[in-house]
Amino acid sequence: EGGVFTFGAGGYGQLGHNSTSHEINPRKVFELMGSVVTQITCGRQHTTAFVPSSGRIYSFGLGGNGQLGTGTTSNRKSPFTVKGNWLPYSTQCPIIKDSEECYCVKRIFSGGDQSFAHYFYPQNMVPPDDFRYPDFLKQIWTVNETFIQRLLTFPSGRLPVEIANEIDGTFSSAGCLNGSFLALSNDDHYKTSTRFSGVDMNAARLLFHKLIQPDHAHISQQVAASLEKNLIPKLTSSLPDVEALRLYLTLPECPLMSDANNFTTLAIPFGSAILNLEKAPLKVLENWWSVLEPPLFLKIVELYKDVVVHLLKLCKIGIPASERRILTNFLHTAFRVLEILHRVFIQYDRFYIHEIQDLIDIRNDYVNWVQQQVFGMDVNHGLTEVRLVAVWNLMLPTDTFTLFFFQMAVDQAHRQNLSSLFLPVFESVNPCLILMVRRDNIVGDAVEVLRKTKNVDYKKPLKVIFVGEEAVDAGGVRKEFFLLIMRELLDPKYGMFRYYEESRLIWFSDKTFEDSDLFHLIGVVCGLAIYNFTIVDLHFPLALYKKLLNKKPSLDDLKELMPDVGRGMQHLLDYPEDDVEEAFCLNFTITVENFGTTEIKELVPNGADIPVVKQNRQDFVDAYVDYIFNKSVASLFSAFHAGFHKVCGGKVLQLFQPSELQAMVIGNTNYDWKELEKNTEYKGEYWADHPTIKIFWEVFHGLSLEKKKQFLLFLTGSDRIPILGMKCLKLVIQPTGGGEGYLPVAHTCFNLLDLPKYTDKETLKSKLIQAIDHYEGFSLV
Repeated sequence: EGGVFTFGAGGYGQLGHNSTSHEINPRKVFELMGSVVTQITCGRQHTTAFVPSSGRIYSFGLGGNGQLGTGTTSNRKSPFTVKGNWLPYSTQCPIIKDSEECYCVKRIFSGGDQSFAHYFYPQNMVPPDDFRYPDFLKQIWTVNETFIQRLLTFPSGRLPVEIANEIDGTFSSAGCLNGSFLALSNDDHYKTSTRFSGVDMNAARLLFHKLIQPDHAHISQQVAASLEKNLIPKLTSSLPDVEALRLYLTLPECPLMSDANNFTTLAIPFGSAILNLEKAPLKVLENWWSVLEPPLFLKIVELYKDVVVHLLKLCKIGIPASERRILTNFLHTAFRVLEILHRVFIQYDRFYIHEIQDLIDIRNDYVNWVQQQVFGMDVNHGLTEVRLVAVWNLMLPTDTFTLFFFQMAVDQAHRQNLSSLFLPVFESVNPCLILMVRRDNIVGDAVEVLRKTKNVDYKKPLKVIFVGEEAVDAGGVRKEFFLLIMRELLDPKYGMFRYYEESRLIWFSDKTFEDSDLFHLIGVVCGLAIYNFTIVDLHFPLALYKKLLNKKPSLDDLKELMPDVGRGMQHLLDYPEDDVEEAFCLNFTITVENFGTTEIKELVPNGADIPVVKQNRQDFVDAYVDYIFNKSVASLFSAFHAGFHKVCGGKVLQLFQPSELQAMVIGNTNYDWKELEKNTEYKGEYWADHPTIKIFWEVFHGLSLEKKKQFLLFLTGSDRIPILGMKCLKLVIQPTGGGEGYLPVAHTCFNLLDLPKYTDKETLKSKLIQAIDHYEGFSLV
């Protein structure tokens, strides 16, 4: 209808409401009511409007530099006519006095503290522009279905000049790409903000894949050239608006980016552009990444993982010394992009690059890194220059760490023994840690032996000898030792740990009478289990492993250990009203049980006198979490921490994440049941194609996941698998006498299953389920 509404800052009268007030809602400009306005422009703090019926321009707002065109430098709080002999458009040439020079406005412009207009003289006037009706012929080029279909109609070969120019113009312009792939099915692209990109990522993927095809290599070459030479080099660190970040989301969807031939010309320069972004736009980009569907986000992760592998392969085959520094810089860029991506998506295993262990010298780079850390040496070898810590922390699977340091410990013992051949004054060093214990005093003997053990010996392979038994420890005796000692230490008679029924987890009990030696022993046992690839059934929450890595437990950890309490704390934080004190009636104290009585502990000094209100409720929750996981168990955890770090301490521990360390101790759940079958060995009359074995695996693979996990618990003592995966979980099945009326029997220490020679599938299934359902732990064996 030609009405004008303004809103926002009005400190200089630029809203035209005859005031300098700000407006938070759109408000119609009264002075322009009754006039049809067809053009409106805004400068820094002034506004201009064009009324075609009179041919006049009106202006209002800041006028200190004469930008209002009123003949003064005064501000105007309401629309005022710009000086000039203005004529409205007419199809007939108006009669004008010879002394007057008149103007017919074509288009008005404003920006900064300036205003100007395009005009025609009356004798050759043309209709003025009308901003209410966009001219689609004057819009920027974008990548859309029509554009792509038109390109694909041209046969392979040389493109017409005008088409090549359109491709080049589109893919050389950040504006063109930022205006492409918008969410047009609704008005979402109008809601673009720091949290919402307004981009239809599925449309971007579909259109890019339609455009970049092997059958139209000439189009791909032109697009690649435009991206490489014009677009990416001109990307800046500071952006005018969040909309200018859209291409950072969509460009990785272009298949050209994932082509190894373009890694150094497109992917690496694009990564550099991401790294060059200022803090604010980078944060917006991270926000947008965080709400992408996982497959879309992981495509970017996979792109830069592939870049790393490609560059490392180039390093391995050898490159001229003159190019090595360039390649190092490229690697550095890829690593840093992956670090940023990792901040957004912290599922660590998605960043592992399994090929990397075959492409770098882990031992050499670790030594170089340690020299840098300890001695401050500038060692320029391998990957030390390119953020070795990031490489190890992000990209190497956890089992690689353990294998590496386990082997280093064994090698060190062998080197010491070799040197003793030439230097007889030194005593021979056993390449293994020998632990001789009695079954009826396993805890006391273990404490005594380990107390005398040198720190360097803890990282050696463990060999266990039970006094009075001749069994050779090929792994089974060691596993039995871990099972027995953990069962003993977790026995309620010691009262060392509290069991939480709802979560089925344990935590240190501050009411125990045991001294710190036993907590120290459990820490040592957990460390030894890691170095000997033995998982222990230790039901601690993730908070334990956070504390071992010097990371603070959070409310999420409280929710894991004490779900009811955790939910209550979250409800407190989410409570929307202001009457927190009256609604919850809390103060900075905690009520604990103490041998049948209740005791109130203050979370902070004078906590009983500090009510929990809306302003300090976060402090209360933090103090509560701190009490549960830190203050109440400080001395006990300190002993456990010392024992664990005696075995697993050192700089390398900082390369682990809490969930990875947890998996090293208690195993993981990355099941591969076919791999389990493949690795199983058979004894006696059994072999892989024996009728009983064939129906056994048919039954097993038909079980539910829960039953399969119960079977693992029944046979191995744990329903989780070693960190190295199913390939390291070797089962043995042997026949047993007694007939089909007997149940299968598990020898947990040796992962050995005694399986009667069942001939009927239903009988085998019934007996197997009966056996695993009645399994109550190690005592059954």
